[in-house]
Amino acid sequence: MLTRFERARVIGARALQISMGAPPIVEVPGRTPLEIATNELNAGVLPMTIRRRLPNGKHQDIPLKWLIKNQPN
Repeated sequence: MLTRFERARVIGARALQISMGAPPIVEVPGRTPLEIATNELNAGVLPMTIRRRLPNGKHQDIPLKWLIKNQPN
C-alpha cells in the first residue's frame, strides 16, 4: 500500500517534471501540473519505483504499479 508520504513525494516530483517541460503521459487539457500528476498516478501509468528501507538496514524496491493496484479506493 502506498503511504500518504510516498504519494505526496511521487505527485510532487512528477508535477515538477511536468512544470519543467516534460510531456504528460495522460492527456488532460487545461489542467495544472499537480492535477496532471495526480491523474497519472491514479491511472497507474508512471514508470517509477519506490525504495523502502527495512529495519535491518536493507532496502526493498517496489514498482509503483504494484502499490497502486493494491490501493483501497
